[in-house]
Amino acid sequence: MASPPNGAAAASSAAGGAPPVDKEVDFANYFCTYAYLYHQKEMLCDRVRMDAYHSAVFRNPHHFRGKVVLDVGTGSGILAIWSAQAGARKVYAVEATNVAEHARELVRANGVADIVEVIQGTMEDIVLPEKVDVIISEWMGYYLLRESMFDSVICARDRWLNPGGVMYPSHARMWLAPIRSGLGDKKMEDFGHAMNDWNLFVEDTQAYYGVNMNALTKAYRAEHEKFYLKSSIWNNLHPNQLIGQPAVVKEMDCLTATVEEIREVRAQVTLPINQDRTRLAALAGWFDVHFRGSKQNPAVEEVELNTAPDENGGTHWGQQVFLMTPSPRVNEGDSINVSFSMVRSKENHRLMDMDITYELNEASGRKLPAVATKIFLE
Repeated sequence: MASPPNGAAAASSAAGGAPPVDKEVDFANYFCTYAYLYHQKEMLCDRVRMDAYHSAVFRNPHHFRGKVVLDVGTGSGILAIWSAQAGARKVYAVEATNVAEHARELVRANGVADIVEVIQGTMEDIVLPEKVDVIISEWMGYYLLRESMFDSVICARDRWLNPGGVMYPSHARMWLAPIRSGLGDKKMEDFGHAMNDWNLFVEDTQAYYGVNMNALTKAYRAEHEKFYLKSSIWNNLHPNQLIGQPAVVKEMDCLTATVEEIREVRAQVTLPINQDRTRLAALAGWFDVHFRGSKQNPAVEEVELNTAPDENGGTHWGQQVFLMTPSPRVNEGDSINVSFSMVRSKENHRLMDMDITYELNEASGRKLPAVATKIFLE
């Protein structure tokens, strides 16, 4: 996640009859968090993220030398500075929050103020004096699409990118894989403790104050079941936790993708199991993005930013873990048929609601009944 690409709210509400978004509420809930330097530092300390963007820019200088670049959601301004250092003629660095002042300071301190112009405003409100040859942005949220930040990049592309221009990154994929993990057991234990605590509270309130709180038990249970068992969990997984073959559930070409295309993601995949005598505790989701340029103007050297489980610790994005309850026993040769859908939350377009149905096919030919669950990526 970088500083939010500007104007995601308006871009989202403009397409496909989506419900309108209150810009002031959206700013208070989302954009303002990226104005703090501690948040910028967290992203700047992610070596996988930084190395990928740095390599993509400096190993493909032909995309930047003498060109006009638009950095959408510039944050600290580092991508804009790199673009200038790679030879860009002009860089427009657009930022919605007050971190724009820090970006201007860094631009001056690094001697590129004559090239980089930091513009504070939203992508759909600002007006550039010219079209651009490159759009660069670090727009990716958890599991790629959380935060709906790519909407703003699409807005920028459709308004300002020259024919033959390139997107950095150019392509993106979302992955899903079966894993083993103790997270489910821990969350079940925490859920049990929460319900025991509630039951004691109900008893005490009745005994001491003469009020029966039991009428709220069902609602309390549902609230905590969502929190402990149905909410996606951030985790940096180790590769040895994968118990089967990952599958791609979404591929995007950033040069042609539309808001409608990413508003709802649906896929049906089969995940072969390659470990014996284990449990399908959860499914894990991650993404990768690629810097390939375009068919018309390809990269000299393609670069990949991958957020898959890594034995060296991964990235600040980590992976998202979707608990499977109950967790079936699986063996090598089994396979999991998964029906997956992810849509934007009606309450907050930056969050995601997922419906996952999984069916275990045993190597013997026996099929277990399908299990459906809802997961909230908040």
